[in-house]
Amino acid sequence: MEQRWNHFDSNGNAVMVDVTDKKITKRIAVASGKIKVSPEVIHAVVTGTSKKGDVLGVARVAGIMAVKQTSNLIPMCHTLLIQKCAVDFEIHEAECEILSRCTVTIEGKTGVEMEALTGVSVSLLTIYDMCKAIDKSMEITDIHLESKSGGKSGDYQREEKQ
Repeated sequence: MEQRWNHFDSNGNAVMVDVTDKKITKRIAVASGKIKVSPEVIHAVVTGTSKKGDVLGVARVAGIMAVKQTSNLIPMCHTLLIQKCAVDFEIHEAECEILSRCTVTIEGKTGVEMEALTGVSVSLLTIYDMCKAIDKSMEITDIHLESKSGGKSGDYQREEKQ
């Protein structure tokens, strides 16, 4: 039995998936990741003393802009009409970490996992960019899909690894 992948044509060329016959459903994806920083960076973010301004405010806007540009960055992603996007942060001072979480919602024919992952990635990169004068050793880590709902494949909820 020949296996056919929906991202390749009969000649093996990469193609965009045809979603013409898919049903429109509400789709939500949540992704998160974190950046490990120095105590000096945490202090600058919490007190608003970074020389480049409001680190998390700018990172939030960058993440939202990235979500809207995902199809320009990931070759086979469909251009989507994003209906809601939120980028939120949790500062874990004791661990010197900042967690970014991006939630994306649409009513459409294809999922928004890549958009949520892109939003998280760019928000974390923006934190790095705005704080690199304080500490260049920051580490972006643990970027992953937390959950998704809607579509033919159904719901997904990541289980925490022990």
